[in-house]
Amino acid sequence: MEQEPRRTRSTEAFFGRRRGKPIRPYQAEALETGLARLGIDLGVAAPADLRTMFEAEVSKVRLEIGFGGGEHLRHIAANNPDDGFIGIEPFVNGMAKMAAALHEKPLANIRLYDEDATQLLDWLPEASLDGIDLLYPDPWRKKKHWKRRFVSPVNLDRFARVLKSGAKFRFASDIDTYVNWTLQHCRAHPAFEWQAADAKDWHTPYEGWTRTRYEAKAIRENRTPAYLTFVRV
Repeated sequence: MEQEPRRTRSTEAFFGRRRGKPIRPYQAEALETGLARLGIDLGVAAPADLRTMFEAEVSKVRLEIGFGGGEHLRHIAANNPDDGFIGIEPFVNGMAKMAAALHEKPLANIRLYDEDATQLLDWLPEASLDGIDLLYPDPWRKKKHWKRRFVSPVNLDRFARVLKSGAKFRFASDIDTYVNWTLQHCRAHPAFEWQAADAKDWHTPYEGWTRTRYEAKAIRENRTPAYLTFVRV
């Protein structure tokens, strides 16, 4: 009797669109050349020391999942040249914008991955990351779709495996139900400890924060952002 085909990893945690409007020719060229140089190939084993993946000499390696157009990632990488950053964005248009921006202003401390984040998380060695950022992820507002949210027990297990002791998982959102969802899941997970003493701690942007177009729109529409920080214990 034939077994049911195994669910592909690409469907495990990415449910959004892969493409939007057609990208411009210069973006398409930048995307091809940028991924050829900066893209991460999961077909080869991950290095034991992720710092060796970067053109620049870096002391730490951090991960941003779903960087959108890349505004925050480019800003933080430019202002922290001694840290290496891996950026994940499956949405082609967002990755194309990022690749075009890096073509104009290269940064030697960035690597890119354009598929499902769970694939890369499972590829990474244990205790290899100094931080994970999940900033304004798709909130999946309808209750029947909440199971699609990236924050889940299985993905928190993934975070716990790849984060070093004392490393931070940072989560930002303007959607109250997702903020509460993340608090509940992280506080229930034994590997994470919420870093907050009072309300101003989660209403104050992170140090060195740059406001993205998405966040600016949320504030214009009277949605208050929350900035949560959890430490890997």
